[in-house]
Amino acid sequence: MREPPQLINRYRWYEIIGIYCGIFVFLSFVLAPFVEGFLVSLKPLSQLFSSPYRFIPENGSFRAYVTMWQSVPEFGRYIFNSFFISTIVTAVVLVLVVPAAYVFARFEFKGRGTLLGAFLAVNMFSGAVLLIPLFRLMRNLGVLNTYFAMIVPGVAFLIPSAIWLLRTYMMRIPRELDEAAYVDGASHLYTLRRVILPIAMPGITVVAITTFIGSYAQQFIFALTFNAKSEYMPLPVGLYAYFGRQEVVWNELMAASFVGITPAMIVIFFLQRYLVSGLTAGAVKQ
Repeated sequence: MREPPQLINRYRWYEIIGIYCGIFVFLSFVLAPFVEGFLVSLKPLSQLFSSPYRFIPENGSFRAYVTMWQSVPEFGRYIFNSFFISTIVTAVVLVLVVPAAYVFARFEFKGRGTLLGAFLAVNMFSGAVLLIPLFRLMRNLGVLNTYFAMIVPGVAFLIPSAIWLLRTYMMRIPRELDEAAYVDGASHLYTLRRVILPIAMPGITVVAITTFIGSYAQQFIFALTFNAKSEYMPLPVGLYAYFGRQEVVWNELMAASFVGITPAMIVIFFLQRYLVSGLTAGAVKQ
């Protein structure tokens, strides 16, 4: 009986070792701040500035994860505000981006390239550059010190990248599906809703996750400028409460940071299957 052919080993043993060493070094640089931050949250304040510095805490405990709620009683409200703002921003972005990405992916019209280039150029501007005109706009609209003051800028800054990402995904969907729907008498809206959307769900999920994370991360500058009420403060600004006038409660600050990113991590955990499928879709030619 003939033995099946063995797979060709593309790498030599020292090349494999080099690859894994490179991955280890890369992950060390990426994960080191998170590991150090977590260890700081376990240390008492007396050990944070001891000499010599000890990486592994002595008598470490999760006490900071309890006292942080006592130091800043409104911390739970800050987490809710961040999650609420990010959810609304993500929903609004998806409602606007899905039809826009479909139009840019399927139709040829005058000025399409210019608009796409303009969307890309918007991402080159920092939010700090536009704070003054945005503040005047929010004031004229009468939405200062409300959730809208943070939702509107978040939507505006995240739409361009979302359009580019989803448009690229929709361009991989065969046009024959649209043509077959048109032959059957379907309109463009019906084709988008019944034909394209089910196929584009992995890409839409990727856009939703990236938009949610982007909104969760960019709330600081908008909240600090457009909001002065604590009941609307998101998490990034709420963390400032752990900065005292004479000292910073570093262990509680690190504990609060890890607790604060928990909602985003939960979203990523439950949607990671769709995230991976969406990022790899189209990588292999069918």
